[in-house]
Amino acid sequence: MKDTIGGKSIILRVELQTEAVHFGQLITVITENGGDVIAIDVIQTGPNWTVRDITVTASEQVQLEAVTGAIKLLQGVKLVHVSDRTFLLHLGGKIEMKPKVPIQNRDDLSRVYTPDVARVCMAIHEKQENAYKLTIKRNTVAVVSDGSAVLGLGNIGPYAAMPVMEGKAMLFKQLADVDAFPICLDTQNTEEIITTIKNLAPAFGGINLEDISSPRCFEIEERLREELDIPVFHDDQHGTAVVLYAGLINALKVVGKSINEAKVVICGIGAAGIACSNILLAAGVKELIGVDREGALVSSTSYSNPMWNWYAERTNPNRLTGSLHEIIEGADVFIGLSSGGVLKRVDVERMSPHPIVFVMANPTPEIHPDEIEDIAGVIATGRSDFPNQINNVLCFPGIFPAALDCQATTINEEMKLAASAAIASVVAPQELNKLYIIPSVFNQEVVRRIRTGVIEAAIRTGVARRMPREFRSGGTI
Repeated sequence: MKDTIGGKSIILRVELQTEAVHFGQLITVITENGGDVIAIDVIQTGPNWTVRDITVTASEQVQLEAVTGAIKLLQGVKLVHVSDRTFLLHLGGKIEMKPKVPIQNRDDLSRVYTPDVARVCMAIHEKQENAYKLTIKRNTVAVVSDGSAVLGLGNIGPYAAMPVMEGKAMLFKQLADVDAFPICLDTQNTEEIITTIKNLAPAFGGINLEDISSPRCFEIEERLREELDIPVFHDDQHGTAVVLYAGLINALKVVGKSINEAKVVICGIGAAGIACSNILLAAGVKELIGVDREGALVSSTSYSNPMWNWYAERTNPNRLTGSLHEIIEGADVFIGLSSGGVLKRVDVERMSPHPIVFVMANPTPEIHPDEIEDIAGVIATGRSDFPNQINNVLCFPGIFPAALDCQATTINEEMKLAASAAIASVVAPQELNKLYIIPSVFNQEVVRRIRTGVIEAAIRTGVARRMPREFRSGGTI
């Protein structure tokens, strides 16, 4: 799940009349209202006044608002302006394009542009696969959204979605050295989105769909996977699924249970819930039950949501009916992809001994981990302020470089399973415990292991069009 929790930070520029107020009084006001002063810079001074920048952090935005409100009431202090450090970071956008080689003379110009570039164009015209060798296509991903389901903000549109897509492009580059470009489309029409992405595809080696609402995201991804010959990956679905299964692999080891004998209940059958269910079924889960607003999904019921009908036919083998509170009895694993507060302590008490509880709703989990810490075998969340964060960032920086390096035509279920196994393997057996089942997003070993495992899976399943040098044992594909 995407991380929406984090400390807030602002820079306050204040002018103090030193004869009327002491600097210590100002600091006291800040701390009493929940702020933490982490830096102080003197900007200007006079005989009886001083201007300073004070960097203040707090756990919640409301605390920072309380700080600024209290300062405005303090005699002898003028709040000149407030700079939000997050907004400052976004000024002018967060990414840029740079050339790989400098253009220093006329000869350089002719080779990168006209007239010599014409020879390169014709080489691609004669053999289209040369685009992978001679253009950015080989290492470039389009991060595409229509702004219809951004974080927990909902349908905020393409302009407001851009900061998220820019951030995704930054992560691609920093964690995996993949060039990614944010593209936000000013349409939420399914056919228009599909057509636009298909028309953009020649420039890119892969398509990362992002923050597109359900159920439209299913058709968009499915159609693009069928109609394009490059990987198409809806990260909100499959990134969550890959990291969730990686965590579950290790959680099952901690509690000593087998995946093919576990009863798994998934609450929230949207895009992520369906993707998580698919990877768990592929991994060997036999008893998987999906629960949503109408209770347990069962094949004997006809639902208005076509994806629920499709889902019910493939899950809940014992045709159990009822609410979450009824279905969860005897479950070994609970996976929450729904909303805060839907799970109660009494529900967890009704699960099997040492239950695995993944509560990934953000920012408020299905149940607060502290409420069940004494009875749960393993707990994971979608938040960074608790152990075992299930975060998409662990997946896409590894799975896309692998798909690009072997020029895969798709990212199939076997490649996703390989990515999960790779992530899980980063946690060594001697390190594994109930508070550490998933590695940090900054662990550099994650990307390397995912790349190896996913390329091997792509070659094994016949979707790789190129065999990277280190995987060759004679010839190429």
